[in-house]
Amino acid sequence: MLGRKQSLRGDHILVDYGPEETLNESVEIEWANKRWIRWLLRICSLVSLVSVSANTPKSKEMYPSLKYITFCSDLAITFFFTVEMVAKMQARGILKGEGSYLKDRWCQYDASMVFFLWISVILQMFEEMTNWVEKHSYLSILRAPRPLIVVRLIRIFLKFSMPKNRLKQIIKRSSQQIYNVTLFFLFFMSLYGLLGVQLFGELRNHCIKNDTTDDKISLNMLAIPDTFCSRQSDSGYQCPEGMKCAPLDLSKNISGFNGFDDFATSIFTVYQAASQEGWVFIMYRAIDSLPGWRATFFFTTMIFFLSWLVKNVFIAVITETFNEMRVQFQQIWGMRGHIEQETTTQVLLGDDHGWKLLHVDDNKPRGWAPKWCMKVVVSAGYYMLIMAAIVTNAVAAASISFKHDGRERKVFYQHYYYMEVGFTIFFNLETIFKMWCLGLRGYWRLSIHKFELLLAVGTTLRLCSDLFMTPLTYFQVLRIVRLIKASPILEDFVYKIFGPGKKLGSLILFTMCLLLIASSISMQLFCFLDDFDKFETFAHAFMSMFQILTQEGWVEVMDETMIKTMRGTKDGIAPVVAIYFILYHLFVTLIVLSLFVAVILDNLELDEDFKKLKQMKAREQSAGIQETLPLRLRVFEKFPDRPTMARLHKVPSDFSLPKVRESFMRQYLEEEQEDEDGMAKVRGVGGPEDSTISFRKRRPIKLLTSLSHPRNADYEKKKRGVANIICDANNQRLLLGDSGQIPFPGKGLQPYGTIRKHRLDQNMRSGSVKLKQQNYDHLKENGDIGTMNRTSASRKVQDLDIKMLQAKRQQAEMRRNQREEDLRENHPYFDTPLFAVGRESRFRKFCQLIVHSRYDTSHKDPITGKERKIKYKRLHNLLGLVTYLDWLMILVTTLSCISLMMENAKYRVTQEPMLQIAEYAFVVFMSLELGLKILADGLLFTPKALIRDMAGVLDLFIYTVSLVFACWMPDLVPPQSGTQLLLILRCLRPLRIFNLVPHMRRVVSELCKGFKEILLVSVLLIVLLFVFASYGVQMYGGRLARCNDETITDRKDCVGVFVRKIFVTKMKLEPLENEKYPAMLVPRVWANPRRFNFDNIGNAMLALFEVLSFKGWLDIRDVLKIRLGIASTIYIHIFVFLGCMIGLTLFVGVVIANYSENKGTALLTVDQRRWCDLKKRLKIAQPLHLPPRPDGRAFRAFIYDITQNIYFKRFVAISVIINSSLLSVAWKQEEERTKTLAVVSSLLNLVFVVEVVMKLIAFTPRGYWQSRRNRYDLFVTMLGVVWIILNYTVQTDESHMFGFMVNILRFFTITGKHATLKMLMLTVGVSVYKSFFIIMGMFLLILSYALAGCILFGTVKYGEGIGRQANFQTATNGITLLFRIVTGEDWNKIMHDCMVAPPFCTPGLNYWETDCGNFTGSLIFFCSFYVIITYIVLNLLVAIIMENFSLFYSNEEDALLSYADIRNFQNTWNIVDVNQRGVIPVRKVKFILRLLKGRLEVDPEKDRLLFKHMCYELERLHNGDDVTFHDVLNMLSYRSVDIRKSLQLEELLGREELEYIIEEEVAKQTIRNWLDNCLKKKSAKKEQISDIQMGVDEDKKVPIPDKEDPEPKEGEQPRERKKGMIVTCTESISSIQEGGRKFLAPTPSDSSQRGEKHTRHDSKSRKTRPAGTNKNLPHLSEGGEGAPASLTGQLSSDIKAVLPRSASGSGEVRDWWREQVGYNSGSDVSDEMEDDV
Repeated sequence: MLGRKQSLRGDHILVDYGPEETLNESVEIEWANKRWIRWLLRICSLVSLVSVSANTPKSKEMYPSLKYITFCSDLAITFFFTVEMVAKMQARGILKGEGSYLKDRWCQYDASMVFFLWISVILQMFEEMTNWVEKHSYLSILRAPRPLIVVRLIRIFLKFSMPKNRLKQIIKRSSQQIYNVTLFFLFFMSLYGLLGVQLFGELRNHCIKNDTTDDKISLNMLAIPDTFCSRQSDSGYQCPEGMKCAPLDLSKNISGFNGFDDFATSIFTVYQAASQEGWVFIMYRAIDSLPGWRATFFFTTMIFFLSWLVKNVFIAVITETFNEMRVQFQQIWGMRGHIEQETTTQVLLGDDHGWKLLHVDDNKPRGWAPKWCMKVVVSAGYYMLIMAAIVTNAVAAASISFKHDGRERKVFYQHYYYMEVGFTIFFNLETIFKMWCLGLRGYWRLSIHKFELLLAVGTTLRLCSDLFMTPLTYFQVLRIVRLIKASPILEDFVYKIFGPGKKLGSLILFTMCLLLIASSISMQLFCFLDDFDKFETFAHAFMSMFQILTQEGWVEVMDETMIKTMRGTKDGIAPVVAIYFILYHLFVTLIVLSLFVAVILDNLELDEDFKKLKQMKAREQSAGIQETLPLRLRVFEKFPDRPTMARLHKVPSDFSLPKVRESFMRQYLEEEQEDEDGMAKVRGVGGPEDSTISFRKRRPIKLLTSLSHPRNADYEKKKRGVANIICDANNQRLLLGDSGQIPFPGKGLQPYGTIRKHRLDQNMRSGSVKLKQQNYDHLKENGDIGTMNRTSASRKVQDLDIKMLQAKRQQAEMRRNQREEDLRENHPYFDTPLFAVGRESRFRKFCQLIVHSRYDTSHKDPITGKERKIKYKRLHNLLGLVTYLDWLMILVTTLSCISLMMENAKYRVTQEPMLQIAEYAFVVFMSLELGLKILADGLLFTPKALIRDMAGVLDLFIYTVSLVFACWMPDLVPPQSGTQLLLILRCLRPLRIFNLVPHMRRVVSELCKGFKEILLVSVLLIVLLFVFASYGVQMYGGRLARCNDETITDRKDCVGVFVRKIFVTKMKLEPLENEKYPAMLVPRVWANPRRFNFDNIGNAMLALFEVLSFKGWLDIRDVLKIRLGIASTIYIHIFVFLGCMIGLTLFVGVVIANYSENKGTALLTVDQRRWCDLKKRLKIAQPLHLPPRPDGRAFRAFIYDITQNIYFKRFVAISVIINSSLLSVAWKQEEERTKTLAVVSSLLNLVFVVEVVMKLIAFTPRGYWQSRRNRYDLFVTMLGVVWIILNYTVQTDESHMFGFMVNILRFFTITGKHATLKMLMLTVGVSVYKSFFIIMGMFLLILSYALAGCILFGTVKYGEGIGRQANFQTATNGITLLFRIVTGEDWNKIMHDCMVAPPFCTPGLNYWETDCGNFTGSLIFFCSFYVIITYIVLNLLVAIIMENFSLFYSNEEDALLSYADIRNFQNTWNIVDVNQRGVIPVRKVKFILRLLKGRLEVDPEKDRLLFKHMCYELERLHNGDDVTFHDVLNMLSYRSVDIRKSLQLEELLGREELEYIIEEEVAKQTIRNWLDNCLKKKSAKKEQISDIQMGVDEDKKVPIPDKEDPEPKEGEQPRERKKGMIVTCTESISSIQEGGRKFLAPTPSDSSQRGEKHTRHDSKSRKTRPAGTNKNLPHLSEGGEGAPASLTGQLSSDIKAVLPRSASGSGEVRDWWREQVGYNSGSDVSDEMEDDV
């Protein structure tokens, strides 16, 4: 019910997973419960993990002693765990009894671990002692489960206590949500899998030599490089001369496992592409083989939906689940804290100069130093000295640079060694000095001091010559971290993220344990494979699994493992291996990485206690924002006033008084009174009592002698005179219709919404403060006992400040407007465009009309003033989005961008007249636009000037660049010149649309508002980059250079040339026996790796920046492993984990948090956020478009029942699935199976035709057409019929393509038949709709970069990343390449290719004549693009998805209104809204309120007053007109929540105001009805007495007949008196008390109040109905309180039509209606009939 309350439950049963392991230990075994025994077993589990990690053939080959160590340790461990298991079985029993051993889950887990331990021991015995088992046997798989034994060690950290049912509920709910999203992910995977099979099929066509035969396919027969081709001349890539395009029939282990041959392979390929790893090469393969539009459409939409939208829903799921679990697991992580000062005691000390906040410990030094030393330590100068020393040390470390000129490495850092000695001595002295001042105990108390001491010890040890360039270098490079203390903002931000270390630390520990366990399991699964180093040792296995976690090259690990497994075992094992790696990848990338985002977001989240405070602070800040004018307008205040004077030639009585200049009159309104001002400050001016608005700008009156403060007669006379003048001016203004009145002295203008004392004293309501004590127990959410018996009068004083804030905001706006008005009056050039166009000139008004005219979207009725309902409202709103002039400029800018896209190195604007015309046209149109806007609103010094923000500056800049280029049109454009820079700046033209479209401008504004947090994250990442780059320079600088000939190890031998193999293809093809591998002669060169080095700090930071995007780190890892050993790879793994796993998630968290803050949801409490989610959910909810059951038509009712039967719906759903599964193989005309598939699909389409026909019969065409889903089904079915006709008449590839497209469209209908899929699809759809402008903005940004890329890199020579498909030769290619870079696909390789410089390229005079790149331009271009798009814009999509995820993330317990409640209302509405119009008469609302069940149920017996309030609220909403579906639903939603918790202050005040008005009106009408009833009773009593008297008088006059009146004949009606039955007064009152009904208080819109009726009670009806039966039931008749007897049957039939038998609760309403009709027919109906007679 709406007034629901939770039942009081008993104490929760708590479960405790603690270190005692009470769930699986036996209390009957004393020795097993001893502490040292438990720890021994835990240590054994850890030793077992180490042992199984070292138990591989390669490890034993490298270290032979491991054979015996692992065997002995496994034997001992197995013995201990076996003894424990046997003892527990003996004490607890094996199977018998409730607490038996095998009935406990933890014991089952322990027993399984013991079993695998014994298997491992026995297997090792056979391997080492006998020859029965080979050393590289696949039987090592049996050891794979052993690493799970470490869970025994991990579970001791799971120490928490919480309700057992709550734990189960959280686990069930989170798993259900993850299952739902996974199901949604699989739906899209299946969709794109089916599309891939039909669009692409088998991609096997390669360019091969003309003389190649099918049985002699080798590596030398392929083109170099290997290229896919098309056998159709009008599409795809055509092979060069001497080669042909032919299909190659190769096995999967040679050609590769990706493709679209069948459904399984297609799903595998789609998942691989959705991970954004290697997808672009599959797309290029499809583009070369088939028409290019297929691959472009398929892969771009797949990346957008699967990679950017659907997969990000996992982040929303994990975040929401994490937020719920955080509340429960608060014991583990502790309460959220703030920056803790170990010396937290602080005092305020004041003196004559001011106040100071000092630490108590600062005044009580505990060291041995004198006091002046303590003052030095805490002084700012000392602090700045230390910071300067740290910066100097960092700069000195960054100055190290290595060169490969033959000198020894020590030469390059020898000078740095002596500097480092000096810095180390300095910082050691600092540490000693602080210890001397603070004492050892005082020094040790601060964590920062512990960190400083650790650095001092580490750097001192590093000074040893043998330890200088060793891993101890970390201590030196970490000194720069101390700079974080220099910025309080940065320090606070760092603590906010990393301060609650238990959460982040627990997650890191969990991730590391997961990696260890997964690495050990994978090592045992694949260590038996020969010549495969990915899993031969634990270190290699760890690197491989960590590589999959980062998603960089994870497909290569999977493919190589599958190939090796197929060679070592059977081909059928490969799918199992693929499933293993995909499940691991899915878990770590979608769940583990989402957990990092959830933790970061949770750390950025504010506490609930601070949110409301922050809301108030935000309102206070917004209240005074608009008071000051911009600087460009305040310039006029510096000039003297020069008002325009008016000369009067008549006396004032001849014409109306002109408008008095306010700024002149206001000088006399106020006089400075210092004494009163001082007293006002003490009282607090600005409160509810004093609302005087001061408009004084400066002291207006300057006299020779100062006036005395006491008021004299002259001052009062002057004041009275000015007041009279103001009164006359105001009266004239009122007559002229001018509402802007001048405030009177001492009174001012009463601000809107302020609380007035005289109204409070009169017990009246001001604003929204309820002064009447009311109890709203039935409105409390979940029966909150703490909020019961609470009234609005008991609200905190702070909550009432909102009215004062609103008044303050209004006053600030008034002051601002008044200042503008003063400037307009006193300065004739203010608001004068270009200081030449008149302020009120007709020419300016004409320009303003052109500039500001737009499409009117209000569509108000000219008579009533209400908005008319129009179709395609969104289209009308889109037309009214901007002005007509802006629409024109959007069109012109779009056409100009198209002309820019047509330009390239060969088709240049300086050579093509058509492009020149487009350029000139844009300049002309923009000149007209800017000219009109300047003439209408001004350029700079006007309120609405063109250059009033950065948008106007950008417009003027774009115009200037375009104008200069149009006038110049240079023919020579040298590379890296100013002319080329002008062409690049010209590419900013698409950004004009950002300024023209307000929504896009708002997106940019929101991003700029969160710039501070983004800057802080950038600073943290730069510090992290610098630390690791400095370490890398000192450790690896000058050590990575090698000869490109791998056989040469010494630099002096790296001379001459050598034969090097050429890369041909990724396929595993080999040359034939008599053939050689393709090779060429290459000169030997001693050089660094191609794309990175650590020779100086700049190159090192660039290499690590590339690693931040997970790109290029594998190259660094492999080079370090080959040249410096596997131990050196720890460095890059740590950086990837810290920088990528934590650093990049900071960007995600900060962007999401800023988006929430800008949307106003960041400061919302949990209840307020749920209320916002509920409003969104209600906005999406729509009436059910399901017509009622046609009871009067037997055949239609029969068909209706069939269509609504659950088995019929399941049959249709299964038919859809079967029809879609037919697409799992490609439909090709030449194959026989296609005909069979087409026949089956045709039959299924006939089934869908029958379904549509049945629904048309059951619902009628009009009822069927009301549902959008039915329209979609009809459309797809009609297409299916067309396809059936085409299939049996044409039968071509085009007809088959049309058929599978129909089946794909049919596949989408599954989402409408599954509730979860439907809501998730709705979430994605709403996210796409809301992110439309973000997507368009991202496209415009990509377009600008693509145009600039064509100028910078359009002619760059091909390299490793730049090639035939990936280049900037045209704008279209540039957009495709930049879209690839957005996904991060090898963007660093493309960047390095664009850096090519002589002598590796050919320079030229013009940029289109050279194939060289630009190092600086490439660095700025690609890094800025990747940061802006990938780190910021894409994360906005994640934020939007998380915002809209609440649409379906609802729980029955914590949701304010769940989907079940909304569905219940929809069903109830469908019963009453017979015509399916979405609106009903307001009188029928009572039916809906009575029919509602569940949470929304309203009991008229208990909630009679609430029932009246709800009915009156809806009648008041539209003044008695029809109400809509959302009107009733919104009213119920407000009544179902505790508005004090859920609503924000502004909405809460408005709602309380409305409820108070409703309460007053209902109370007034109740009193009015009661008085009317009293008057009626009194008049009826008088009439009865007069009737009795008249009867007595008539009896006296008329004699009584001897014979009684004959009884009326059958069929005749007895004649009654018109005024009712003759009863006594007592009888009448008693009848009213016994059988009287209390009706719902009528409302002004009720037709029953238009006339008075006399009420009587029929004695017969009172006898047949017990007293009180109809008590408190409202009257629901449509015509009034009574209805004629002739209409009774009609009303009953109407109600039967409204309430069909299938509706729940309809019988109750029908019985009540019959009872009501019977009651009226006995009383009111008879009265009305007599009145009619």
